Amino acid sequence: MSVTTALAIYFLVWWLTLFAVLPFGIRSQHEEETTPGTDPGAPVLPRIASKLIWTTLVSAAIFAVMYVVYVYRLVDLDSIPGLPNPS
Repeated sequence: MSVTTALAIYFLVWWLTLFAVLPFGIRSQHEEETTPGTDPGAPVLPRIASKLIWTTLVSAAIFAVMYVVYVYRLVDLDSIPGLPNPS
């Protein structure tokens, strides 16, 4: 796997993980005291920096597992049931 391919795959994993991590720990203004003039669904304290750090750590772990599976060929296409036989 080239470095460019690895970076592209890591970016995709990071981006998907970001959307999974964003809703953790969010309290909307509807659940807390609402500030006048703001949307009731807006988060009270988004903590973006913390979520970016968690996203980076989780996506690094996911990518590491994917990389080990790829390098050591722990899963090959022939072992996946339901795929058509190319020959």
